[in-house]
Amino acid sequence: MSFPIVRHRRLRRTAAIRSMVRENVLHVEDLIQPIFVAHGSGIKNEISSMPGVYHFSLDTLKPEVDEIAALGIPAVLLFGIPESKDEVGSSGFDEQGIVQEATRLIKSWYPDLMVITDTCLCEFTDHGHCGMVHTYEREGQLCGDVMNDESLELLARTAVSQAKAGADIIAPSNMMDGFVQAIRSALDEEGFEHIPIMSYSVKYASAFYGPFREAADSAPQFGDRKTYQMDPANSREALREAETDVLEGADMLMVKPGLAYLDIVRQLRDQFDLPLVVYNVSGEYSMVKAASMQGWIDEKAIVMEKLTGMKRAGADMIITYFSKQAAGWLRQR
Repeated sequence: MSFPIVRHRRLRRTAAIRSMVRENVLHVEDLIQPIFVAHGSGIKNEISSMPGVYHFSLDTLKPEVDEIAALGIPAVLLFGIPESKDEVGSSGFDEQGIVQEATRLIKSWYPDLMVITDTCLCEFTDHGHCGMVHTYEREGQLCGDVMNDESLELLARTAVSQAKAGADIIAPSNMMDGFVQAIRSALDEEGFEHIPIMSYSVKYASAFYGPFREAADSAPQFGDRKTYQMDPANSREALREAETDVLEGADMLMVKPGLAYLDIVRQLRDQFDLPLVVYNVSGEYSMVKAASMQGWIDEKAIVMEKLTGMKRAGADMIITYFSKQAAGWLRQR
């Protein structure tokens, strides 16, 4: 009877051996925690489709930031729900806007905690699109075209206002053509050449964003975002999008969503040397939470497996609503 010469199980025999030969390890420093800040006072409202995730007004925000800092999470990503919206999203670039005010507060509490600001207009426009729109009626239905070049100036103004408020990293998510160059130029002209851009380089028109649109009150009032966000069927296009952002001055690249697009993460990792971010989005979060609440899965095991999978695919940083939980679990490791 012959026996195998090569026995792969030798290196799986004990937990200690498995730990020694582990190829990819998740660290708390890899995590970025999103936060939703809302205009008003006394607000800490759980988002119904995202259990454990809340809207915070500025006066209730500090305990959340305290917890994030205490866990050693190095960065937060800010989204804002303003008091009012208009057709150009002026609350987004208001010097006293909700994101700007939250940025100042967080940096006053924790100067070393990195504040990343989402730079888009969808949360601030009354039509819910990520740029300026030309609207018209067709057969009695409201329609509109998102105007690319006209939107760039407003996005650049938003980025500059966020930098002035103290943002450490600007993260534009609008997917307009030329957005990185427009924002880079505006930041440099205002003396913020040291502020990096974390570009949402490859952002798909995904069904996984559903819960976020409740959280950010940003659902389009007409049409969809398929004319500017990417077709989920395409991968070569993702490389073209990322290459353009590199040439325009992006400092970090992002793939959004995560789980259904890990092949894209790997392609970008193999093609580009810039730091790579993956966004573990709201729908991915909510599905795990819902299954866990039904007792169908082991939430901790599932979350840590999928976050490790994102690292294995090539991500350097992970934006996830599980950051606080994951950081706690990593402490117990």
